[in-house]
Amino acid sequence: MGGQKFEYDESGSTFFYFVLSFLALILVPATFYYWPRKRKEDPAKQAELCQCPNCVQKQIIIEQSEPYKKVKNFFIMLAIISGWVLLGFLAVKVSQFDYEMSNFDPYEILGLPPGATQAEIKRSYRKQSLILHPDKETGDEKAFMKLTKAYQALTDEEARRNWEKYGNPDGPGAMSFGIALPSWIVEKENSVWVLGLYALVFMVALPTAVGTWWYRSIRFSGEQVLLDTTQMYFYFCHKTPSMPLKRALMILAASCEFDKRHNSEIIERITDNEEVPMLLRELPNLGEKNKEQPLCRPYSIKARALLHAHLMRMKLPEDTLEVDRRYIVSRCPNLIVEMVNCVNQLIALAYARRIPRLPTIGTIENCMKLSPMIVQGLWDYKSALLQLPYINEDHLKYFTNRKKHIKSLLQLAQLSGDERRQVLRFLNDKQYDDVMKVLGNMPYIHFQVNTEVIDDENSTVVTAGAIVTVTVLLRRTNMKELFGDTSIKEKTLKEEEEGGGDVPEKGENEKNNKTDKSEKKDVYKRPVWMKQKKGPAKKTKKPVAKQQVKPAAAPAAPATPAATSDKPKENKEPKKKDEEGAGEESDEGSSDESGSHSDGSGDESRDKSSAPDDDDDQWDKFQKRLQKRERLEGRSKSSHPVHCPYFPLEKQEYWWCYICDRKSNTLLTAPAHVTALVDSHELQLRFTAPRWPGLYTFACCLRSDSYIGMDQQQDMKMDVKEAAAVPAEHPQWDLSDSDTENNEEGGNESEFTTDDEVEEE
Repeated sequence: MGGQKFEYDESGSTFFYFVLSFLALILVPATFYYWPRKRKEDPAKQAELCQCPNCVQKQIIIEQSEPYKKVKNFFIMLAIISGWVLLGFLAVKVSQFDYEMSNFDPYEILGLPPGATQAEIKRSYRKQSLILHPDKETGDEKAFMKLTKAYQALTDEEARRNWEKYGNPDGPGAMSFGIALPSWIVEKENSVWVLGLYALVFMVALPTAVGTWWYRSIRFSGEQVLLDTTQMYFYFCHKTPSMPLKRALMILAASCEFDKRHNSEIIERITDNEEVPMLLRELPNLGEKNKEQPLCRPYSIKARALLHAHLMRMKLPEDTLEVDRRYIVSRCPNLIVEMVNCVNQLIALAYARRIPRLPTIGTIENCMKLSPMIVQGLWDYKSALLQLPYINEDHLKYFTNRKKHIKSLLQLAQLSGDERRQVLRFLNDKQYDDVMKVLGNMPYIHFQVNTEVIDDENSTVVTAGAIVTVTVLLRRTNMKELFGDTSIKEKTLKEEEEGGGDVPEKGENEKNNKTDKSEKKDVYKRPVWMKQKKGPAKKTKKPVAKQQVKPAAAPAAPATPAATSDKPKENKEPKKKDEEGAGEESDEGSSDESGSHSDGSGDESRDKSSAPDDDDDQWDKFQKRLQKRERLEGRSKSSHPVHCPYFPLEKQEYWWCYICDRKSNTLLTAPAHVTALVDSHELQLRFTAPRWPGLYTFACCLRSDSYIGMDQQQDMKMDVKEAAAVPAEHPQWDLSDSDTENNEEGGNESEFTTDDEVEEE
């Protein structure tokens, strides 16, 4: 019976196989991912790019930002080519190895068919031995040994029996396990060098690499923001629950990424002692006398001054402050996303009663406003038309006359060709073409929401305390589809005047905030997951009493252009934090729609509410949504390029989507960051319905992080019905006496404000 033996590779054949396989596993993906490629731009897309001086200068700066790119690509190509040459050499060398025992067939070696007689075997052996014998001129020692072994295997009875039974003339041998390493590795004279190499790789290099990676990774958050910066955002957002826009900009400038002690890429120049004070004298309302740490530190004041100069589009010294401005501005988008996340987490903590003060909606929206401001290099109170090339403050007078008063990009796009050319008459033909390219490629979002209660028997009826699932469908088209389209112009202008189409601009927000401060103090109610205060009993039945009359009298507002879109689906947003209550809503089955649906979707919702419920269909629908969410574990960050000549890097369009209650100043859902809106995108958000019946109005908001004036808001009316009574036969659901007393004494005080309460106030 054969035994087992382990042996190192004496000839080196198996070692070469190992090296060949290992090298191929590295070279194939490395070639695919790291081989330098020249981006072949589509001529049609290249022709649509803006050729204004600012965009051309930006492309030059981007190309100059990587001076060693060609040298780096050369060495990458050299390394990959060398690897493939080595792979080819090893493949040729492996193919030349002699494996005579791998397929030992004595008949084939002797050149005889199976079943040949002994005489034929002897005759063939004598004939070939005269040729292959080592003493002959044509002799071959290895071939003669194989010939002799084949002759013995067929003439010796025992050898023939072993070959027929075991495939080896010598009988069963030991099972050999080869180690794909050359034998010189375990030789005594080489042991010191081998041990030294093992110690260098596994005891020095590997721990150093892992330790360096770990030390760097623990300093950053998920958005690649320093944890010290995140802690500072938490502190100031908690300290200032109602944060103005300039205060948010001041905190952004104090990020640790702009401090040389935390970031070695920051350059401190001697010229800053002269240039920064001169810049401060030119900037009003900078707040440089603020004594808070780190807002008063020199790096923070310098970053703040550069951001203000960027928003005012000031000219800075090219080799000093302009370089610093480009670096600071390029880091701001990720910092703003982290700031929004911090405010959102503080709101969740306030709902859980872990912190006493709740940040307002204005705080998180002001943080969001910073992103398009930084990307476009423009204050939010400035005209959105300044985002177009060649247009400055002096040209805004051409957009206002007795007949037309153009304030937004949408109004400009909806003009006819002759009217638009007349408005832009101060531009020559080439400049006008560039303006139309930029305007035509800007986004026009069809924004549609659908509300349902998935785990309820009737998904179109929202009951008190139910988990409301809101499906938001975003469909992006280019604004050039609106060129000369006057069919929706009157409707759009009317909605903008009424404030139902877009999120109010800063000036409008400030006016509304001033006029509504007294209302918000009285209107604000605690959310459902916070302990309800015991209110007077006289308010217990007011929402319910008026609820029977109010819904019938509520008129349905006309559908907006964004709501009259189709519903194509391409991808879906990954699942957000359920505990923070992500959700957006518009009541499908209610006749109290206020423009958040198109006419077709309203008819569908009425058909759904009138048809009998099918449990199997609802369950299948729910399972399909879960499967889609599970398939999309990652999140793409590629959508459409943004025209932003004042931003030093290439930028993609991203969006924030969330639901809030503006009457009670409450954020209902975590802002969903949509980063993959190419053609259409669908996301699901959830929140808890008010725990008391009534008619509520919520706002579904969509905010751009790249363009000013592209925000949208849809008001949604939700008729919350009273929840079904809990069956008495389930003792585990019985409410305690304290809960019953709390409900009776607290009355119907909701965490939100109904429309009836607002009218009464």
